[in-house]
Amino acid sequence: MSPAPRDVAQVRLDNAMRLFEEFVSATVKHPDAATLRGLERRFAERLQIQPSYWSQIKGRSRQIGERLARQFEQLCHKPPGWMDLEHGSMAIAAAPSSTAPAPANVSPSLPQDDDERFIVGLVLTYYRRHPQRARTRLLDLLGEVLTPEPAAPPPPKPSAPSPQAELDEWRQLQSRIAPLKTKKR
Repeated sequence: MSPAPRDVAQVRLDNAMRLFEEFVSATVKHPDAATLRGLERRFAERLQIQPSYWSQIKGRSRQIGERLARQFEQLCHKPPGWMDLEHGSMAIAAAPSSTAPAPANVSPSLPQDDDERFIVGLVLTYYRRHPQRARTRLLDLLGEVLTPEPAAPPPPKPSAPSPQAELDEWRQLQSRIAPLKTKKR
């Protein structure tokens, strides 16, 4: 006989805690209590909720509803419905060591760290506010980066100027320079 399915509220809470643990392990190597308090505030900001609301969710006085679950998924770059599914044991508290290989199932097209997620978030915000302008600007920028620059023709070899040309250039430069003021004694 299979175990009874857990209620969605508990699954979402477990997954929210998993997201927080992923955030902590991606942010600091050895978290202490003071660091964790600051990280909880930053995590709440990342989820676009108040830190007190995050505290209420953790304390089980608030539940994660449908809309908030989708918001968590989107902001933490999880597929739709991820918050509603069980993801194995909660034994992910230990931060991965820096020598551990990257997981094989990580897509190279998805953001890998907070810096990349920040940039992707900026681009999405810009695009959502001004889609046409963002598309044009981003394609221009990518074109600059991805298009190899044409090989510049070699600079022409300087020909030796005639003595008269040098003298004319010297006089022209000299005419643009103001004379030094004399010191008063």
